[in-house]
Amino acid sequence: MATQLKLKPAIFLDRDGTLIKHVHHLCNPEDVELEPTAVSALSLLREAGFACVVVTNQSVVGRGMLSLKGLESIHARLEMLLHDQGIGIDAIYYCPHVPQTSDLTQIEHIDRKPGPGMLLRAAQEMGLSISQSWMIGDSISDVLAGANAGCKGSCLIQSNLYRPEWTNAAEVSYLASDLLDAVKYILHASLLADSPDEIIDAISASNL
Repeated sequence: MATQLKLKPAIFLDRDGTLIKHVHHLCNPEDVELEPTAVSALSLLREAGFACVVVTNQSVVGRGMLSLKGLESIHARLEMLLHDQGIGIDAIYYCPHVPQTSDLTQIEHIDRKPGPGMLLRAAQEMGLSISQSWMIGDSISDVLAGANAGCKGSCLIQSNLYRPEWTNAAEVSYLASDLLDAVKYILHASLLADSPDEIIDAISASNL
């Protein structure tokens, strides 16, 4: 009997304002700067066995402000900065669709967050378990993308784009101060779910 391939859990990460500093319509690779806790957060995820997948809306391409080659250069810069710190990501998915509305909760294109397309495609192509995966981002569109894909949960980071009304959305599993805070919440939740009752107190007392 053939052995069934075990699907791997993933953390889907927004790019701007989550993994790197938010720059409006980022077009210059030299403007790419890692968020202060990005390396520590990714290191914890690697140690825990999660795949790390970036899913990013990039309307700058659809608007003609940035070529695909330019976007590749930006992502190469991101990966180089991470590599220099001894860490990496597994894949980057992007959607160039230009939105026709400012409503961040409306799905206009299956791939553009809050649409689930990028997450579902990554899961299919990379052998990921959506039901055991999480989404982290700084916009309600990120949170909803995770929920629409069927992720286990979604964490919302309080960046400069944060709107207080987003906190009330049922899809927000946790309101985080930064990426590392979100990752610690996810790891803590995962440990509690997978651990017998007798060690829960020990986990709760740990740094996670």
